[in-house]
Amino acid sequence: MRLIITILCFALFFSCNNGEGGNQKYLSSSSGNINSISVVSDNIVWDGDVGESIRSIFAAPLEGLPQDEPIFSLTQIPTQVFSDFATRNRIILKIEKSDEAKVSIHRNVYAKPQTVVLVKGKTNQEIISQLESNAPKIIDAFNKEEVREKLRRINKSLLKDEAMEQALGFKVDIPSAYRIAKAEENFYWIRKSISNNKETMDLMFYSLPIDEIKQGDSTIIDIIRVRDSIVKKYIPGPEEGKYMATEDAYVPSLFKTIVNNKPTFETKGIWEVKGMYMAGPFVNYAIEDKVNNRYLVAEGYVYAPRLDKRRLVFELEAIIKSITIN
Repeated sequence: MRLIITILCFALFFSCNNGEGGNQKYLSSSSGNINSISVVSDNIVWDGDVGESIRSIFAAPLEGLPQDEPIFSLTQIPTQVFSDFATRNRIILKIEKSDEAKVSIHRNVYAKPQTVVLVKGKTNQEIISQLESNAPKIIDAFNKEEVREKLRRINKSLLKDEAMEQALGFKVDIPSAYRIAKAEENFYWIRKSISNNKETMDLMFYSLPIDEIKQGDSTIIDIIRVRDSIVKKYIPGPEEGKYMATEDAYVPSLFKTIVNNKPTFETKGIWEVKGMYMAGPFVNYAIEDKVNNRYLVAEGYVYAPRLDKRRLVFELEAIIKSITIN
């Protein structure tokens, strides 16, 4: 019996010290709403110029929505009460006074999964300077964490879309709450009813010859031209002769990004059905697939006039970012 106890003690000792320097620790599961940042700072910092800078960067209006909605929702936590459950939020922005001015990004510090951004500076102005110069990097780190979390939730129950994936040569994670509304040889329309079933979240997938979208000043023109022609052909309007088109008064925004390690054009804008008082946001990704000499186009759009759109568009973006091309 003594021998057995001794062996068990040794096993427990070595298992507890197995890892980098024997410092592995148990991390609680993180929590929090999608796209909600816990800002850890002293009250005097939050109420002053630093807090104003944080709000102007992270709560700025999100590009491509018909009404102003912030990029992130912000909740301030005073430094002295940042402990226990307060440390478990999935994305945390921590402000500290320090002789060193820097920004550092850490994962899984207090909980898992989690991204913590630490911003240091000796003065308020140094902290503001660090925030402003590193804003794109910080926002990107938070966005990636939230996309990972959204896809984790999505993957609990997936739509059976093998026929589409085989036809278009890619894989994508779509929740089972969606349904395939139209399946053509080179076009798929996928829908999800929300609220009173008159409001919807929609996805479209199709491919184009690679020379359909030119690189340069005409890129956005080519993307919108193709988009509107595809919609007119495949998406029925509410009445005969009425169809969804890109709104003329709202100039779409074009960005370069990466999806599935491939160069991608990301276009955000507003669609409308002229004369029908119907409109909403869309986000279009044209993924350059040189191996197959094509662009794989994935678009999400929303019709939900009574609802906030940020969380809806974010879900569509997360789905599209799960794409892997065969």
